[in-house]
Amino acid sequence: MMSKMTIIYKSPHNSASQRQKINVRYKTASGRMDRLLQNMRQLLTGNKTGREVTAMLIIVIRTLLLYTAVIFSLRIMGKRQIGELQPSELVVAIMISDLATVPMASVDIPLLSGVVPVLTLIIAEVITSYLSLKSRRIRKFITGEPSIVVYDGIINESELERLRFNINDLLEELRFAGFYDVADVEVAVIETSGKLSVIPRDQARTVTVEDMRLSGVRHDGLPCTVITDGQLNRNELERSGKNEKWLAAELKKHGAESAADVFIASISAEGSVFVQLRENKGKGKRGRKR
Repeated sequence: MMSKMTIIYKSPHNSASQRQKINVRYKTASGRMDRLLQNMRQLLTGNKTGREVTAMLIIVIRTLLLYTAVIFSLRIMGKRQIGELQPSELVVAIMISDLATVPMASVDIPLLSGVVPVLTLIIAEVITSYLSLKSRRIRKFITGEPSIVVYDGIINESELERLRFNINDLLEELRFAGFYDVADVEVAVIETSGKLSVIPRDQARTVTVEDMRLSGVRHDGLPCTVITDGQLNRNELERSGKNEKWLAAELKKHGAESAADVFIASISAEGSVFVQLRENKGKGKRGRKR
């Protein structure tokens, strides 16, 4: 709250009545300001007390800290966590989510009670992954081994039974892989991640360039995206084997004065350039030049 203050002008004409008028006016303005601040606090906090507001802020801060800790932990575990989970990795992911929510909702529980178990699990997972990398026995125990369920066109019933994988599950996975007839399958393997890998029979596989004995076929390598959203990527430009002077000349051919005028620009493996300008530059004009 704003404290009471008396303003006194050091003037020979400053009488007691004038000082009293100034004091009254300031007290009125101060009271209005106090009421305004009180109304704003009630609007933002929903008529909550200061202690309740502080508790809510603590929960928000703890949640953000735990969120950062979990993201950092998953980054340590590696990119494979996002794409596919081994049994041990799935257990760690589930336990991390449970442990992180406990101190998130309760202010009475210390923050370290959630961070320490999460870090412990991450360290255990990193050590386990390293041991699996070095020892085949440990790798087999933790992640298992791929299982061949179809070999030479014949379904292995005993292996399906061991995996508790029925025939309908197998046919469904084959359809997901693009094989609608089991007669077209030479080998099918259930990987340790649970995904099905399929090797088709010779008469069912896709024709390749080698089969057709073609020459002069275009090479489809990884293109170099040198500009995205008006920003030049110098690492991609260096990977393409070009320089900024060459790129500037190519951009001018497509009506761009600089990289800031380009929405996306890429260089293919064969050296052709694709440029699309921003919408306010040439109405999204694009083109490809060899």
